[in-house]
Amino acid sequence: MKFIDTHTHIYSEEFDNDRPEIIKSARDAGIRAILLPNVDSTSIEMINEISGKEPDFIYPMMGLHPTSVKGNYVKEMQTIESALAKRTYYAIGEIGIDLYWDKSRLKEQKTVFEEQLRWSIDKKLPVSIHTRESLEEVLDSMYKVGTDHLRGVFHCFGGTIPEWDEISKLSSFYAGIGGIVTFKKNMIQETLKHIPIERVVLETDAPYLAPVPYRGKRNEPAYIIEIAKKVAECYEMTIENVSKYTFQNALNLFDISIDSIDIEAF
Repeated sequence: MKFIDTHTHIYSEEFDNDRPEIIKSARDAGIRAILLPNVDSTSIEMINEISGKEPDFIYPMMGLHPTSVKGNYVKEMQTIESALAKRTYYAIGEIGIDLYWDKSRLKEQKTVFEEQLRWSIDKKLPVSIHTRESLEEVLDSMYKVGTDHLRGVFHCFGGTIPEWDEISKLSSFYAGIGGIVTFKKNMIQETLKHIPIERVVLETDAPYLAPVPYRGKRNEPAYIIEIAKKVAECYEMTIENVSKYTFQNALNLFDISIDSIDIEAF
């Protein structure tokens, strides 16, 4: 079985003491690629450094996270845009709208989100979208910019069937399924039955949202196997098939090339 962790923050300080071991554990667990979403100007250097050391395994994104949209957002956007011009990134992310922590900057968050959506269109890159209590606002911005040339993933998707029904209208978007699917009290297990496996990618969002049986502990990419097990249970299919579909979905979405992987071997 082969997996791709489509969203993980192993550049964060929580991994400063054992990052090489975490990467080795991920490889040992069958993970063949991980994608790093950027947060703001403070995370660019670490993302570039880590992905530069493991270019066949770690693939960076670039974007400004909605909770990082503060009073200096214009300068932050200039820094992000400048970084995008200097090297290869595989997605614009993590971007979106977050109304859980702060509703007072909705206007600024929408401005930033929409501009980054335009970057994704111009650069023909997928987007990794953060939606927290904001799906209506996110979709409104996406339709405002125009969805014909947008593609990407709704990161950490845990929504209802009606919410998926709205997302499903965007044929080039996937649901990013993470550790929440393993929690006892969640709605995504039921919603997942209405999402075609061809529209699913797996993610850990490490160090956050560790799946059962690691809930409450620091998450890491190797734990993606627990997410895959629960997804397989929801679909009543083998974990091998979950691996096959989600792996190929991630390759298609992020346009990454892993020469050593033989897809036909599944």
